[in-house]
Formats: sequence, C-alpha cells, structure tokens
Amino acid sequence: QVQFVESGGGLVQPGGSLRLSCAASGSIFSLYHMGWYRQAPGKQRELVATITGGGSTNYADSVKGRFTISRDNAKNTVYLQMNSLKPEDTAVYYCNGRSVGTPLGTSWGQGTQVTVSS
Repeated sequence: QVQFVESGGGLVQPGGSLRLSCAASGSIFSLYHMGWYRQAPGKQRELVATITGGGSTNYADSVKGRFTISRDNAKNTVYLQMNSLKPEDTAVYYCNGRSVGTPLGTSWGQGTQVTVSS
C-alpha cells in the first residue's frame, strides 16, 4: 500500500503561514483521494481538508478560507498551504489517502508538528 511522509511544520506566530508537504510512494498516487488531518493534545484526530484525484476539494469549516489543499501528481505530493494561522491550529498534521473503492489506510506516520504561538 502507498506510504506517506509529512514535512514542513514548524513554529509560527499567529497570522503567519506554513506550507505542509506530503510525499507519497508505493502506488499510483494520481488515483488517490487524499486528506490532511490534525490532532491536538487531548483531542481526537480531525479531518482538515480533502482532495480527489481530479482536484475536487473540501475543507473543514474551521479552516475554510485560510487553508488550501493541492496536489502535484508528477511529484507524488499533496500540499496544505496554511495562511492566517491561529493558535487553535496547533496540532500534529498527518496525511492519508485511499484509492477509489478502498477504505482509508490504517497506518499513520509521524506527522509534522505545527505550533502557532507568539
């Protein structure tokens, strides 16, 4: 099954920006419906944004208008551009995905830490 490696997290001030990357390998990435998830301390993991192989996107209400998910199939990579960051965006961010007709993968990687603080 395809594997994903997240990167790009860091410490930023409120109002700042970060771009996260998720590199995929091991399968036909262009066919995968991808998603970014995040988990804050003491909270459940939540879905942040999704993008289909054809580029159709959806966002959680909490990030709509601030975050943009995109993909570059030639690079086997999905991105999450995060603007106007807020302290409540602080979390470990993960990516995951599935091919059409299959369930979401159950193996989660290390994720990448995003900390928004002054």
